[in-house]
Amino acid sequence: MHVRKAVSADAQELSSLLNEIILAGGTTALETPLSAAEFADWFIDGEFPLVCHVAEHDRMLVGFQSLSSYGDPPRGYADIATFARLTPKFPGVGRALFPATRAAAEELGLEFINATIRADNVSGLAYYAKMGFEPYDRLVQVPLLDGTPVDRIKRRFKVSVSPHT
Repeated sequence: MHVRKAVSADAQELSSLLNEIILAGGTTALETPLSAAEFADWFIDGEFPLVCHVAEHDRMLVGFQSLSSYGDPPRGYADIATFARLTPKFPGVGRALFPATRAAAEELGLEFINATIRADNVSGLAYYAKMGFEPYDRLVQVPLLDGTPVDRIKRRFKVSVSPHT
């Protein structure tokens, strides 16, 4: 698996990957599919994306991970989003992406990476725990588009800033 920075030309394939996850439901707070242009704006080259990395396997994009300043996070924080292809599945996508994201967070001088995960997203909660994210807050009963209330668990990762920054 090869990890690299995302480029605008990746938006079509990545929006398809994300839309499959959105339509499957149950793991992402995103509930409305995105066009390729919306995807590029949200995750690659819009106002809020800080960095986005993709994982490739045999020229297929199998996942992506982004850092964003959307929603005006506290100073020194950025939000992370991680998505891996549902079909076919490729184990280890998130683990492969995180070192590049962590290095980018250090370069950006971030103190924390924030992950806000649906409480019913068991695999997402397990992934961020394995990556060293610690729980620090909970948003209670956030309604989905259909009105179903689902808690959001907030976890953060302390970025170790190198001595020369």
